[in-house]
Amino acid sequence: MAEHLRFLPAGSGCVLVELDDLGTTLTLLDTLLADPPEGMVEAIPAARTVMIRFDPSLTDRARLTALLSRFDLTKRSSRQGESFEIPVTYNGEDLGDVADFLGWSIEEVIRRHTEATYTVAFTGFAPGFAYMTCDDPGFDLPRRKSPRVRIPAGSVAVAGKFGGIYPSDSPGGWQLLGTTPLKMWDPTRARAALLAPGDRVHFRDMAKGGSVHATRLRTAKPVIAKCLEGLIVTRADRPALYQDLGRPGRASQGVAASGALDRAAAKMANACLGNPRETPVVEVALGGFALRTDRAATMAVTGAPCPLMIRAADGREISAPFARPFALDVGDELILGIPPEGMRSYVALRGGFLAEAVLGSAATDTLAKIGPEAIHAGSVLVPANQPAGAVDVAPPEPPRLPRAGDLVTLDVLLGPRTDWFTQTGVETLSSQEWDVTPESSRVGMRLSGPCSIERRDQAELLSEATPLGAIQVPHNGQPVLFLADHPLTGGYPVIAVVARHHMDLAGQIAIGARIRFNPIAAFDPYETVSRPYAASAVDQQED
Repeated sequence: MAEHLRFLPAGSGCVLVELDDLGTTLTLLDTLLADPPEGMVEAIPAARTVMIRFDPSLTDRARLTALLSRFDLTKRSSRQGESFEIPVTYNGEDLGDVADFLGWSIEEVIRRHTEATYTVAFTGFAPGFAYMTCDDPGFDLPRRKSPRVRIPAGSVAVAGKFGGIYPSDSPGGWQLLGTTPLKMWDPTRARAALLAPGDRVHFRDMAKGGSVHATRLRTAKPVIAKCLEGLIVTRADRPALYQDLGRPGRASQGVAASGALDRAAAKMANACLGNPRETPVVEVALGGFALRTDRAATMAVTGAPCPLMIRAADGREISAPFARPFALDVGDELILGIPPEGMRSYVALRGGFLAEAVLGSAATDTLAKIGPEAIHAGSVLVPANQPAGAVDVAPPEPPRLPRAGDLVTLDVLLGPRTDWFTQTGVETLSSQEWDVTPESSRVGMRLSGPCSIERRDQAELLSEATPLGAIQVPHNGQPVLFLADHPLTGGYPVIAVVARHHMDLAGQIAIGARIRFNPIAAFDPYETVSRPYAASAVDQQED
């Protein structure tokens, strides 16, 4: 039996592979994980797609397409994982509605739910949220017509042919059957997500003594810095955040990469001081930040060019250079003014800050709520005193950044869902100017334009992975540009993706600026067929 594959462009470093069904999707995923192609960074599965993130210096979309076209996907993979028993109190608000829709009694819903075997297919939506398939075909029902604003953590739910457990309080439209006391997501555990792809789950009615083996719940003790000496924050008009280069490769736990929005500026700040490029820095939005040192320190500030002033202990005020290393004495206060351009400045300390790593990174993900706590007035920034190399006293001049009111052009690559929009809609994306609204954040920039982007139809897109820089278009036709803290998966079509070389610029666009999107590549999906032991993509086309 042949399997149809459709390869959709998804930005500078991703390709979205669309398949016929979930079984084929998981077979492709397992094939990729068993023998990763050269240059593949990560594979992110969904119901009928796998997004492959790759390193453009090692491979490209054409090479991956040719390789994947030769895969034999007709033999379904056998997924392996652990077995879990999840205790449930069946008190869900939708239990009665589910019974009515399926034509069962409430007792039968509970019985069949506890007798079924659920298998984790993939993760997404939120860290620790597992999409689980069910071996009872009777469980097939739509989402709620009106999603809830808040669903409590631990809610056991069903939607479509999937089951899931909400790991944290969040909005959602799944049908609620009950609750479990188990934590689906706990960063203090060795494996933060309780469930991973391939795991099998049996739900047990707590009224009948459901339990879970204690070894599943072992947690690692968090590392807490006991030293409270360091640089005290004396002013923070807005919460500042520890950031580094992020935590890529965590899609199996439903975690996006996050990290500094202007990665080049963060790396430049560390280069000024001789720190390794991944050393944590402090990301400050729109200035209005100050700190006082309790020791001699060498620091640098890059990104949005804040006016920098050092107020010495004797009251003298001295200007500090921007994007250059400078020294502070004991008792000196560094004050960051409001930047005339850009959005985010990066404060670095020679030897680095002591910031607790979560899943291998000190980045603070504001959507997933992962990483160190936000920095406020009164917070203490503890020096890590890590080894550092020679200080670069003359780094390159930083680029000019956008001001409020500026028109900024961002290069984009069309896809992966450009064909969900009319030609007029595609032209609207690139022909008009888009205002950056105050509702923008590290998750994404909400944009507003005089004309909405027109869709071909209003069909519901099955959730699929979304790359950094994705321009997602909800039903109102006003796009959202995804930034570092964007959700791993999304349910609205992505019309285009900002090119990799403009992502740092996107992270510095000020509220009140305007954006014009410039497509630099045509939308060119490629469709092929996977057959048993196919020799090559060329052979397939000649059949």
